[in-house]
Amino acid sequence: MNTTPAPTPTATPRWHRPLTASGIVFAALTAFAFVAMFVDDRTLMGESVWLKVFKFSFAFFAYNLTLAWLIGHMTRARRFGWWSGTVFAALSVFEVGVIAMAASLGTYSHFNSSDELSNQIVQNAFQYGVPVLFMINFVMAIVVLWQRIGDRAVTAVIRWGLLLSTLGMIAAFFIVGLSKQRPRTVEDAYGDPVELSSGHGIGDPDGNGMFLTNWSVTGGDLRVPHFIGLHGIQVLIAAALVLSVLAVRFTRLRDERVRAGIIHSLGLGYLGLFATTTWQAVRGQSLIAPDAATLAALAASAAVAVIGVAVAICRARKATPMEDPIPADFVREAEKITAQDWEPAVPLR
Repeated sequence: MNTTPAPTPTATPRWHRPLTASGIVFAALTAFAFVAMFVDDRTLMGESVWLKVFKFSFAFFAYNLTLAWLIGHMTRARRFGWWSGTVFAALSVFEVGVIAMAASLGTYSHFNSSDELSNQIVQNAFQYGVPVLFMINFVMAIVVLWQRIGDRAVTAVIRWGLLLSTLGMIAAFFIVGLSKQRPRTVEDAYGDPVELSSGHGIGDPDGNGMFLTNWSVTGGDLRVPHFIGLHGIQVLIAAALVLSVLAVRFTRLRDERVRAGIIHSLGLGYLGLFATTTWQAVRGQSLIAPDAATLAALAASAAVAVIGVAVAICRARKATPMEDPIPADFVREAEKITAQDWEPAVPLR
């Protein structure tokens, strides 16, 4: 009689529900803001009042869903991860909510010095909420360092991604200090004067920005490395998915150590991109006007990534010719044979 217990089904990792719900809310707000940019003709410095809402809601849509997936796959400190994710979801909704409120009122959310109650709510949300979001992300990155999530490639993606996103958040804290812009008076969407205490641009005031991103075209802008760092985890996740698909066809990529080595190389190159764009912005140089030094640094970052990927692939063990493997169905049938069922082909006596 076979007494082998039935295999216990493996629990499927569940996405963090509050973060998933907030991601859905941000997706809806992104769609709303996109339509509003064409329907509502109000502008701030020549850009739609809803542009900032569109950018922030899209950014948190992508990041919160990524964090929801990550927390669902944690193997340690899961309770801490759940509560941290819940606080992050609530704060992110509030942060983007006050930005949407300022847009609906036709005024500025960032650097606004107005004494109106609505603006005080916005500024307090930035002053006290943003540091908490950063600390949650920072502590989460430390916690993930001490555990393995998925295979080696996925673990590498998560570790590099959280490191890059933390650095991206840090870059945002230096925007005011490095811009060194003096207070200036501008007009809101209704033509009323509004005093701004600072700005984003380094070496040139805001108001000369690229289409959609509004990054400065006449000076440095730390929003560039902020964006690059914050969304590094999505870029590396996409790279890991591509490697998984290619592994079906290319034998060398089936080893998770090879894929992890490639991810580490891409992460190092991406870190170089972040560092280069930060250095470029601090020098008051626009993203679209790189000098020779910036181009050399970008080339070096790309070279590090390419060489690292090449080395990782070359180290992969080449498939060696082997005898035909034993069929899986034969192995399963052989495992069912007990000692009592076995009889030697040649009688022992």
